[in-house]
Amino acid sequence: MRILKTAAIAAMTAWLTAGTAVAEPKPGGELVIASSQVPRHFNGAVQSGIATAVASTQIFASPLRFDDQWNPQPYLARSWEVAPDGLSVTLHLVENAVFHDGKPVTSEDVAFSIGVIKANHPFQTMLAPVDTVETPDAHTVVIRLSKPHPALLLAMSPPLMPILPKHIYGDGQDVKSHPANLAPVGSGPFKLTEYKQGEYFVLEKFDKYFMPGRPYLDRIVTRIVPDENNRLIMLERGETGMLSYVSGVREIMRMKKMDNVEATAKGYDAIGPINWLAFNTGKPPLDNVKVRKAIAHAVDRGFILDKLMGGTATPALTPIMPGTPFYTDDVERYPYDPAAAEALLDEAGFPKKDDGSRFTLTIDYIPNSNDQQRNLAEYIRPQLAKVGITVVVRAAPDFPTWAQRVGSHDFDLTMDQVFNWADPVIGVDRTYLSSNIRKGIIWSNTQQYKNARVDEILAQAASEMDVEKRKALYAEFQKIVVDEVPILYVNAIPYHSAFDKRLRNTPTTIWGPSSPMDEMYWDK
Repeated sequence: MRILKTAAIAAMTAWLTAGTAVAEPKPGGELVIASSQVPRHFNGAVQSGIATAVASTQIFASPLRFDDQWNPQPYLARSWEVAPDGLSVTLHLVENAVFHDGKPVTSEDVAFSIGVIKANHPFQTMLAPVDTVETPDAHTVVIRLSKPHPALLLAMSPPLMPILPKHIYGDGQDVKSHPANLAPVGSGPFKLTEYKQGEYFVLEKFDKYFMPGRPYLDRIVTRIVPDENNRLIMLERGETGMLSYVSGVREIMRMKKMDNVEATAKGYDAIGPINWLAFNTGKPPLDNVKVRKAIAHAVDRGFILDKLMGGTATPALTPIMPGTPFYTDDVERYPYDPAAAEALLDEAGFPKKDDGSRFTLTIDYIPNSNDQQRNLAEYIRPQLAKVGITVVVRAAPDFPTWAQRVGSHDFDLTMDQVFNWADPVIGVDRTYLSSNIRKGIIWSNTQQYKNARVDEILAQAASEMDVEKRKALYAEFQKIVVDEVPILYVNAIPYHSAFDKRLRNTPTTIWGPSSPMDEMYWDK
């Protein structure tokens, strides 16, 4: 593979000079964000999820950041090189970055952070090929790999690789429960100055941030507002300037009608959120692919998209998010066809009994997500009854109960929401690798799906540096898993953000709200 140093420097120059012809950003002001997400803590090196990522990416800087076209951009790394054999990546760090306590950011901090993430982050495939990290000088990092790792640059994104201060986190305490997780010290554009758990947290401008003149905002205040209607009222009244990760049909429609608000679906490409119906393939009768195909034909996904979701969502056909580099739509579609479903169930050896039923299944769903989860589970119940499958909807009182059921494989069917996290190696493989059937771990291969060819394809794609060859491998992977139906893909979750129209440079890159907000400013 060619050396990328020149490209990296060119990208940095273009990025730093972009927008010189437009109006000069206006520094100052406060942004209030209304959120339903309560972060457990602020350390994205050991905790995944959007609740942590939105805050963590303001507090901590990462080696790279990305634009809205999936292109890597300089951040803590001013330039980088990928070795021709793909077995090492060299980062050249900026020399003026300091942590919020004034200590310089060095290669030792980067090496330490990579080690912490590899050992503790839930996405174990993300840095699995990293063998060693060398620090030949204070501003050079050489990452040595056991095999080529095409997802490594994306793994250096703000939500996935926050750089921690070694002098704080390297004191021997468990990083997952370190006191600094709730009183973080990073090198990002904002520093945490106040936090009242479950109510709000305050981020103040870091005046020694290494990117000259940024951030433009003086302060970001995130208020935890659990009630959807209250968040929308705040938006209408101008009491909040930003909402993100909104997926409710009525909420999206309401935001789009507000005169003072710009509502957009941009900024969620890398998150890759998919809503689906999962099958426990380790339990009869769902171990029979004909039964799974029958259920796929019995569910009218067109009705779900058009009526239940009011046209706000787009269809998902495969495990890879539409619009991302490795997506293909050349797969089986499973059109709504109750007659085909009944024929498949008969072929599978499950004829109708005298009362018209064939067998009974349970269906679970993630609580507190009505439009994307509960409503679909309730809709699927009568749909399957039409072809002789009795479905009992099991409501969980809270997320931990649902996660325990699904993680321990104590389910038949379940609605679920799973993210791609930028590259299949990071967010997709975990659901399909037979080696990742890990009882007790939610968002592993909880379907207990096994296919030797899928394992082989994913292993090849995880170390293939040629983009076209990777596309071909993932196209074959998608064909297989759609054909074998361990999961019925329903829709791309229609996440939307809403911004006060006076805000400029709103975060709509591939990471959207889970990226640094150092460029955002108030126009008036």
